Amino acid sequence: MQPWVADEVRTANLGDARLDARFALVLDRLSHKPTLKFNAACRGNAEVVAAYRFVNNPKATAQALLDPHAAATLERIREHPVVVLAQDTSEADLTCPHEPMKGVGPLNDAGRVGLYLHPLLALTPDRLPLGVVGVKLWARDPEAFAQPAAAKAKQRKAKPLQDKESVRWREGYHRACEVAQECPQTQVICVSDSEGDIYECLAAGQAVQAAGLRPAEWIVRACQNRALAGGKTADPAGPLFTAAAAGPVWERLTLDLSKRLPKSKDQRKRKQPRVARQAVVTVQTARVTLRGPWRPGGKLADVTVHVVLVREQDPPAGEEPIEWLLLTSLPIETAAQAVLVVQYYCCRWQIEIYFRVLKSGCQIEATQLETRAAFEAYLALCLIVAWRVLYLLMLGRECPELPCDSVLGTDEWQAVYAVVTGQPPPAQPPSLGEMVRCIASLGGYLGRKGDGPPGPKAMWLGMQRMTDLALGWHALASIVPPPTG
Repeated sequence: MQPWVADEVRTANLGDARLDARFALVLDRLSHKPTLKFNAACRGNAEVVAAYRFVNNPKATAQALLDPHAAATLERIREHPVVVLAQDTSEADLTCPHEPMKGVGPLNDAGRVGLYLHPLLALTPDRLPLGVVGVKLWARDPEAFAQPAAAKAKQRKAKPLQDKESVRWREGYHRACEVAQECPQTQVICVSDSEGDIYECLAAGQAVQAAGLRPAEWIVRACQNRALAGGKTADPAGPLFTAAAAGPVWERLTLDLSKRLPKSKDQRKRKQPRVARQAVVTVQTARVTLRGPWRPGGKLADVTVHVVLVREQDPPAGEEPIEWLLLTSLPIETAAQAVLVVQYYCCRWQIEIYFRVLKSGCQIEATQLETRAAFEAYLALCLIVAWRVLYLLMLGRECPELPCDSVLGTDEWQAVYAVVTGQPPPAQPPSLGEMVRCIASLGGYLGRKGDGPPGPKAMWLGMQRMTDLALGWHALASIVPPPTG
């Protein structure tokens, strides 16, 4: 078993020592073969049967399986002065025309069914993933989903936030506050995209602080041109975007923008396709007080926030200019602080890459499990595996001089080195950066001049080949005596 697996499940307590051992073994097998299911990842029929029994065991809930990983993640968080907690939502499309999975619900249309997942991924400012500290899973009610759109809109408007799906954003922030309490020496910053622009989420920090607890800092990309408090406040009159645009230009930055594919049936600007490019943007700031909106039960309190407006000045022909309006609790008194907010927000993209590893690498949507409970247990295992793939990839980028044997087994790095280079492995382990490139080359990474660093797909494919090579290397060593003399 890999040492890292033992570390991740060290605090596991499923109520039975045999279940704890099975947990570690199944996680170990899946991490060796991220894209494969139990039949191919496990070794022999007995292991396959035991793996299916494990995810169908009522004690093996998603929460119980993720708790030890979250505990290990907190230990890693405590080693860093600043940690970004990125939260976002994705769907697991489990539509099956033959035998639909029990317990799932409709997604964005009645013809597709599955679950929604909303994880909280811990990252360093250099985008090294430290692990998942929480995840919310839910399925929509088919009967409620089938109601006419007008009826659903009316019901939604009358509901308090705690009865809506969007409460996940506030719950994610509250979890970030718990992490801040458990890691007092670390500055914890919760980052959300524009779906998290919910007034109750912006006001949550004030409530946490009023309760005498340590709040996490937060950054939310705005999507609503909110009203500002007037009267005796010093804020400029007018809506939020106008006030932000009136602020001073602190800095000009060059941002690397990733390629974005079109989203069907979604006409929102932030969902439109774009080409990968570098964008030159200006950074403006302001300090405003948002006027609390009316809700059932009364008016919410005003909230004072800092605003960072990021705007592209000269976009390529045919491309929409980049415009981010970031709301934050972080102080902004200097240009460096304003730029830091932008850099922290850019870390959020890493959770999109994490979702890609989870869906395309671990292929969670290709499961043939029969019940929602079994799938949730399997998903919890895959959440850990996807983190490990991304962790190795980014660690090789951020700490390339680290000895590779700090994260790879001897059989693993020696087998890969021998196959990729055609040379006997050296006495001293190579650097992690070199071995990550070697592993990625097994997954199709060519390392040409303009290729850039390896990507996640090459990494998860290379890791699977590394497993087979390591098994062969170990078997050969057991039957061929080492050279003498």
